[in-house]
Amino acid sequence: MVIASLFGLLFGLMLFGVPVAVALGASTIITTYFFSDINLMGIPSEIFDGLNKYTLMAIPMFILAGSFLSRGSSATRIIEFAKTLVGHLPGGLPMAAILAAIIFAAVSGSSPATVAAIGSVMYGAIKQAGYSEQFAIGTIATSGSLGILIPPSIVFIVFGVTADESIGKLFMAGIVPGLLIGGMMMIATYFLAKKSGFKATQRASFKEQFVAFKNAFWALMIIVIVIGGIYGGIFTPTEAGAFSVMYAFFVSFFIYRDTKIKDLYSILLDSATTSAMIFFIIANAMLFAHFLTDEQIPQHITQIIMDAEVGPLTFLLIVNILLLIMGQFMEPSSVIMITVPLLLPIAIALGIDPIHFGVIMVVNMEIGMITPPVGLNLFVASSITGLSLKQVVVASLPMTLVLLFGLLLVTYLPFISLWLPNLMFGY
Repeated sequence: MVIASLFGLLFGLMLFGVPVAVALGASTIITTYFFSDINLMGIPSEIFDGLNKYTLMAIPMFILAGSFLSRGSSATRIIEFAKTLVGHLPGGLPMAAILAAIIFAAVSGSSPATVAAIGSVMYGAIKQAGYSEQFAIGTIATSGSLGILIPPSIVFIVFGVTADESIGKLFMAGIVPGLLIGGMMMIATYFLAKKSGFKATQRASFKEQFVAFKNAFWALMIIVIVIGGIYGGIFTPTEAGAFSVMYAFFVSFFIYRDTKIKDLYSILLDSATTSAMIFFIIANAMLFAHFLTDEQIPQHITQIIMDAEVGPLTFLLIVNILLLIMGQFMEPSSVIMITVPLLLPIAIALGIDPIHFGVIMVVNMEIGMITPPVGLNLFVASSITGLSLKQVVVASLPMTLVLLFGLLLVTYLPFISLWLPNLMFGY
């Protein structure tokens, strides 16, 4: 009765258009009032305790750092560098867009920001090179989804806080899957372009590659500093976020000089708005998770699964289907906060590594970013190209299939996610 009431209210409110965060909090409070003996007076302290976590400070830091670099010329410099590496191959420009998205994802930590930054520059260039607009926008919309898998990733931070797992290990676990899926997308682009009759062109000289690298050097260094600093034990992910803000500010204002003081207000406002939205979701989701734990709902569901003798492979298949459906309708952080308290105890009971499980969830959220009706990357891609949402969805289908194959590999080959954490941490 309690479970049916809680989830019935939650999905009922969302069906009527109530924002996810509000639906989470309202369904929890109503269910608590009518079906539980939990003291409602303790709810504010539960929310405060849920948000009063040092690790969560990394979220606004990485968002602000990404905003600084997204506003300036960092994306353009990274794109030019990517062109010198793969631009000569059949499908070179779309491949350069994918490579640039992989690099920029590691700079911004945001999927929509990656689509906007790379797409605004590359869409026109790819069309001018003779590629169809479907080819151009399909590549850009889907490759931008790598922004939540390659560290630093806001979604990984949310998962780490919810699951009480190491953010550093999660960041490291996302690198190989991110590079693997990005590489698969580049290979698919190569063969699709070759099939369409595109030929190889003259390769950029070493001098041109060096000049492009030199121009992009300061933007690329944030990847080395943040990831290298975390893995080298120099600072924690939260400290890395703070350092990335100072570094991004210095690069944007004093090295590239493409961001002015007059831009500072809008950058700070946009970052604060995005951070507030995420923290509002987290606050309500923490309340939701506390209710689940207090009522021992995860334990009951785990026992049901164990009694049904569902194996790890079948469980992961069910999880992927569930997350793919939820990802079509909800923002990634919301899905993580709702499902982790329910699904992670079952995964651990079945012997599934929580770090591996986190990567599976984030890859699912990647695909959710490019699937209708609420895939945010689709709306971003539509806005920067002027194409209808339907056209963007159809154009994204080939690369969406690549992402689904990547999800299959990541799900059933755990070493893809765990090899690097094992190597670096002896995990």
